[in-house]
Amino acid sequence: MMNRREFLQFLGISGVLAKIPAEAFAKTAINSLPHLAANLEDKLLTVDGLQYKILMRWGDQINLTQKFGFNNDFIAFHPLQNDRGILWVNHEYVHPLFINGNDRTKANVDAEMLEVGGSLIEVKKIKDEWVFIKDSQYNRRLDANTKIPFAWHTPIAGSTVSIGTVSNCAGGKTPWGTILTCEENYDMVWGDHDRKGNKTPSGQSWNMIYPRPPEHYGWVVEVEPLTGNAKKLISMGRCAHECAAVTKGKDGKVVAYTGDDANDEHLYKFISDSKSSLEMGKLYVADLKKGEWISLDRKDQTILQKNFKDQTEIQIYTREAAKLVGATPLARPEDIEFDPLTGHVFVALTNNKNKNDYHGSILKIMENDNDPSSLKFSYETFLTGGENSIFSCPDNMVFDTKGNLWFTTDMAASSIGKAPYEHFGNNGLYVFIRSGSHAGEVIRVASAPVDAEFTGPCFSPDYKTLFLSVQHPGESSLTKDNPTSSWPDGKIPKSCVVSITGPVLNKIVQGKL
Repeated sequence: MMNRREFLQFLGISGVLAKIPAEAFAKTAINSLPHLAANLEDKLLTVDGLQYKILMRWGDQINLTQKFGFNNDFIAFHPLQNDRGILWVNHEYVHPLFINGNDRTKANVDAEMLEVGGSLIEVKKIKDEWVFIKDSQYNRRLDANTKIPFAWHTPIAGSTVSIGTVSNCAGGKTPWGTILTCEENYDMVWGDHDRKGNKTPSGQSWNMIYPRPPEHYGWVVEVEPLTGNAKKLISMGRCAHECAAVTKGKDGKVVAYTGDDANDEHLYKFISDSKSSLEMGKLYVADLKKGEWISLDRKDQTILQKNFKDQTEIQIYTREAAKLVGATPLARPEDIEFDPLTGHVFVALTNNKNKNDYHGSILKIMENDNDPSSLKFSYETFLTGGENSIFSCPDNMVFDTKGNLWFTTDMAASSIGKAPYEHFGNNGLYVFIRSGSHAGEVIRVASAPVDAEFTGPCFSPDYKTLFLSVQHPGESSLTKDNPTSSWPDGKIPKSCVVSITGPVLNKIVQGKL
């Protein structure tokens, strides 16, 4: 864990802005609160007063021809009438060992391509329990073979349509009810290259079977939950998008925030030209030292005019453009959420081991005049990870209506239980209590199975259920016959979506703990 001075130097904060509030170093939960101790068990454990049920498993049939995909991540709830809703669930990537094996044959790659993308499934609340509706007309998949058009005025790498969506990590929802799913580490399957032709290899070598342009991936994808129709939003640039959090400025225009989940990458904001569309507008990148959002519009920047032939090229090579205009490098900006009490923007910075930031932090951005359309902001650190804070490597977040911040952690499977992570046990689900006698305390309320992380926390509309993905249990397994985890069924590990309920959840979301 970095000390305070090292942390400030890492962020590049000047002496004038160097005050970190007391809440940045959260108090450890005390004995009077329900609190789960750190552990390394191959179980999904919860505090007393919470319980979970499995809603969906990898491989469950969702319609006559399609199955629930691998490594579920982001969850979004689209409400229907009569205690019904549609869940969108991301499927980020595969572990080839558990599909058909590691051999890079066409048949194996074809099987893997059906496991990524996302699922739309209908759920219904029956006797206070959400259940999957097997025969729903809304149950469908998007995968690596789904044709998805580009929402842009010119072709991307010679085409107006991409084949498939992959590496779907976190996401967001729009005010008009569509889902945003974000393509993160697309280079794992398609590789990549820069404008000079330098290539990044693909770890899973899909591109050796299907040589698709990597420029077709790394976008924010907008999905209509009732139909499954989708489009790739070129407007928000191309990078390892972790999420896309959407709100509206005081003028009513749509504003979307997104982070690039890699060491020393950047935080972006897109301000739309419209009040009901994300297709056209202007992309900005954050300069934390100046507290400014810097335009990535070619017309606004002489340095971009000198280095890029047109705006489309900037959108494709967003990372390069951001660095040219002086964007602040950050520690893997992942999820982004809006505080319902203040409107401030919260950003999870998971870690940057290259800069000795092993435990990460949660950043709070305060836009000038509390207007998301503002191009000026201030910021402070809301929480820092570390042994004194009982958590490390914050990742996905969700607020409840009382402003309590629920968040998950993302310690790498290879690091869990080892220095400097030996005090944290497995990855977990935590909540930062916002008010009352326990304000400022962090509670560990659930612990993931071996190698797994929790992702995609999402409340039901009545806030009585928290949907949660359990992703990549047994990720470090070397053989299918001897996996490192056998959760949930005592056999091969399976990612699942679970529903968490109980009196402790009710007390927290009602502000009565």
